[in-house]
Amino acid sequence: MPTGTILLIDDETQLRTVVGRLLELEGYTVLQASDARRGLQALHDHADEVLLVLSDVKLPDGHGVELLPRYKAQAPLAEVVLMTAYGTVADGVRAMKAGAFDYLTKGDSDDQLLVVAERAVEKARLQHRVADLERQVAGAQSTFDAIIGHAPALEAAKHLARQVAPTDATVLLGGPTGAGKELFAQAIHGASGRRQKAFVAVNCSAFSRELLESELFGYKKGAFTGAQADKKGLIEEANGGTLFLDEIGELELGLQAKLLRVLESQEFLKIGDTKPTRVNVRLVAATNRNLKQEADAGRFRPDLYYRLSVFEVQVPPLSARRADVPALVEFYSRQLAAKLTRRPLVLTAEALRALQAYAWPGNVRELRNVLERAAILTPAGQPLDLDGLPLEIQLAAAAPAGPAAADDERSLRRVEEQHIRRILLEAGGNKTEAARVLGIGLTTLYRKVQEYGLG
Repeated sequence: MPTGTILLIDDETQLRTVVGRLLELEGYTVLQASDARRGLQALHDHADEVLLVLSDVKLPDGHGVELLPRYKAQAPLAEVVLMTAYGTVADGVRAMKAGAFDYLTKGDSDDQLLVVAERAVEKARLQHRVADLERQVAGAQSTFDAIIGHAPALEAAKHLARQVAPTDATVLLGGPTGAGKELFAQAIHGASGRRQKAFVAVNCSAFSRELLESELFGYKKGAFTGAQADKKGLIEEANGGTLFLDEIGELELGLQAKLLRVLESQEFLKIGDTKPTRVNVRLVAATNRNLKQEADAGRFRPDLYYRLSVFEVQVPPLSARRADVPALVEFYSRQLAAKLTRRPLVLTAEALRALQAYAWPGNVRELRNVLERAAILTPAGQPLDLDGLPLEIQLAAAAPAGPAAADDERSLRRVEEQHIRRILLEAGGNKTEAARVLGIGLTTLYRKVQEYGLG
């Protein structure tokens, strides 16, 4: 037996009674309204429950086709079927173009009404399931499970972040660019009581001072030339949720003062407004700078620094967790395979060792970019070997290891070997070209290649 909630809107009491009873006998829960105003209110109150709106076209206070967008705005996942006493093909076409599921003429058979209702409810139910799955996927991406790796430095950072996540404390994430600070911010939001509300991310270095102020705080109509309507700022958009300010060290001193007021009083003034706007926002900030040193140098407000650093979490660079490189390679290889519609990259042992030996100044972001480039350039079915990696990674793989490495690096012999190796790589193995660049004879180069075992 079908189940689900149907909202029936019609000004004819007798018809509502008959159709409502018919639908209830089929197992539906039926809500009834006699006009558009009551119908919209009922839809507002039961937006998550209503799967189908059955609405008369000619209501005392509105036309069904014109009301369609308002029905959809109140319950985006519900379907709408319009009913009329005098149906025409033109009206039906107009209704379908406006987004109606179907268009019925009153007096049609009860069986037709029930068939259309069942189909519409099933489609709405499917849309709800899809939306639930999308929320689950988004939720999985906003948890600590989305942070790949188990190196001790990373686990220590995750442990601290998990502890602070359920609270409303302000969090300051430190660490180099590309280390995954935004991923940590999303995980903190996803593990908090605010996870059902918005997560709004802003890169403070991406805007000029004036533009960032209007984007963060919003403005009133007429506040400046071009302000033709009120604008809600991103702080207000994050109301009830989390505001993530990346690269907060780039924030201009005047905006730092305004942000400090938000943190202390949970209110701010929009540009051109005289009445404060109140919000309930949790702030997570990130920086690749030492804000304490910036504050001591007068480039950052000390009071804002101390307000931000209630709880600090240092996100480690990839160089501090090289044991996580194989797991990251596997994760991104599968992700890129789905994006590029091809099989995941398979790396040779030599290529994987080279990736682990590299210092990764660009951190996880650089690793992903290297893998994306390799996925595009590596022929299908072939493994990614050392030659398929960027030159700087190949050179890192060739560097000596062990306690004597530092002393060996300074020796004249080692400098010569490294220089010849680099020129050979840049020349693509062409010894004639390499000898020309080095300014030595080809015979001398062959002797050096043999001496240093450069192949």
